Amino acid sequence: MHPATKSAVVIGALIATAGVVGNPAPVQGQSGSDPYATLPTTLQLQAIIRDFKERSVTGGHPDFERQPTAGFGTFAAMVADTLDADGKPVFRSTGNKVNAFFRDAAGRNRIDPRDYIASKPGDVNGSISTAAGGAMVGATDFAKWYRDTPGTNASKAVPLTLTRVTGTNTYSYSNNNFFPANNDLLGNSPGTPVNTNFHFTTEISTEFMFERGKGQVFTFTGDDDVWVFIDGKLVVDIGGVHSAVSQSIDLDRLTWLVDGNSYSLKVFHAERHRTQSNFRIDTNLRLRMVEQPPVSGMYD
Repeated sequence: MHPATKSAVVIGALIATAGVVGNPAPVQGQSGSDPYATLPTTLQLQAIIRDFKERSVTGGHPDFERQPTAGFGTFAAMVADTLDADGKPVFRSTGNKVNAFFRDAAGRNRIDPRDYIASKPGDVNGSISTAAGGAMVGATDFAKWYRDTPGTNASKAVPLTLTRVTGTNTYSYSNNNFFPANNDLLGNSPGTPVNTNFHFTTEISTEFMFERGKGQVFTFTGDDDVWVFIDGKLVVDIGGVHSAVSQSIDLDRLTWLVDGNSYSLKVFHAERHRTQSNFRIDTNLRLRMVEQPPVSGMYD
């Protein structure tokens, strides 16, 4: 992330709306101050953290602590629209800088148009540069971001607990000091702040049951790069080195989803630059933990 990338006003407004994700009407017969009190208090997920050394040190990865040639900011089109056979993101380009965000009628940031994501009344189009942004090096180096790679990274599993917001069916995990690899794996980053590990990726695999017309929404707010895939298709695209940025997906836009069926949801995140690390999920999806890939323990 870079603290000077996006205006505090825009980010503040987005974060303020992130927790409001379309709560359905309470079930008849429920009473009391919290109509959703019968829902679980928490949802348990697991994340795989892969630690890297920054590019300036021996054995460092060239994408970590890298400034894009187009400058810090949000980039689109860094990854392909579908996951590969291993369930991993595929390199598409070095990115195109987002000059103005695409938004929905509620003012939430959304992904730029895709032929598999339906438009809705009130959508506002943004703009994306056509110039190559240089937000990462290329396919070979990107392939290591979410794979255990001897000599390049080390990995471990960490728990994530989403807590239900009282009075709603929204679950939230919010951490503006997200450093799960501090004093661990390949060690802390050199320089300042001290005792902090800034260079890692996060992979989350989960699943949920789709309910058409129930206002299901998934929102991510954070830095740096974040890509979210539902049923293997890209639905949140916040690439690049930037400060905290939000993007939401209204699942009713995904016209191929079948009411009552279960689908995968995968989050791929990267922290690539000092001096902040924000990681927030807000959703009314009932996410379920699934089996995660094995972790390396230690590759150095």
